[in-house]
Amino acid sequence: MRVLFILAFIWSASSQAIEVVDDAGNKIQLNKPAQRIISLAPHATELLFEAGAGQHIIGVVQYSNFPEAAKRIPRVGGYKKLDMERIVSMQPDLIIGWQTGNQESELVQLQQLGFTVFVTEPRRLPDIASLLERLGKLAGSETIAKRAASRFMQRYQSLKQQYQGKKPLRAFYQIWDQPLMTINGKHLISDVMRLCGLENVFANVGTLVPRINQESVLEADPQLIVAGGMGQVRPDWARQWQRWTDLSATRLNALFDIPPDIIQRHSPRILQGAEELCRHAEKIRKKLD
Repeated sequence: MRVLFILAFIWSASSQAIEVVDDAGNKIQLNKPAQRIISLAPHATELLFEAGAGQHIIGVVQYSNFPEAAKRIPRVGGYKKLDMERIVSMQPDLIIGWQTGNQESELVQLQQLGFTVFVTEPRRLPDIASLLERLGKLAGSETIAKRAASRFMQRYQSLKQQYQGKKPLRAFYQIWDQPLMTINGKHLISDVMRLCGLENVFANVGTLVPRINQESVLEADPQLIVAGGMGQVRPDWARQWQRWTDLSATRLNALFDIPPDIIQRHSPRILQGAEELCRHAEKIRKKLD
């Protein structure tokens, strides 16, 4: 009887264990839903709130400003450096990191200290819905997370249906101007571009976020140039392209900016940025008709 009881206990404990795979391919296991979560990226903070786990977040990094409640959560550092001492003192049972946004050495250090680290790195828009579901499972808010994921996919499919088959346009996405930076075809923003029927002129560059030169942009001759929020931060960003009157994007007056929080963050709000980008693309198509 005692043996049967022990076996039953072991089976019960294992059946309640939570297991998911993160975006880096790591198997993440928890014995019970996470109650003390630290987010190491603004998009991860947004994902956690959307997945119904906002009340369990005890620490976030700089620029975690959405939703409003995120602004009141204690900070544990930023992109360049995490406050390791503070993170350790908080004793989180789950840490959500960003593969290409956090320092790899710091994520490794946290794992070596015994913390459970779930790494995010979505490359396609449906990956965001998957992240919502996985984070909801880890936090014990699966029902809310699944509803959020469903809403995201419905909105995504609606946009896909609306813009599929549209005339392709050559496009350049500018993250920054000094140094001049863009994204390649593996980046999530490039998937947003594809959704709108845009061809990323730097899709085949090997680096995820490459530095380029002005000559390479002129040679690619994009029909549309989008800057990730630089119109707000540096309103003169477009002047460098306007002086090249033979550039297709200049001739078509196709120089646009989109707030970075809704297109450069890997969160559900990226579809808001996608809608804005798709509208810009439609304006240019009408000029070309």
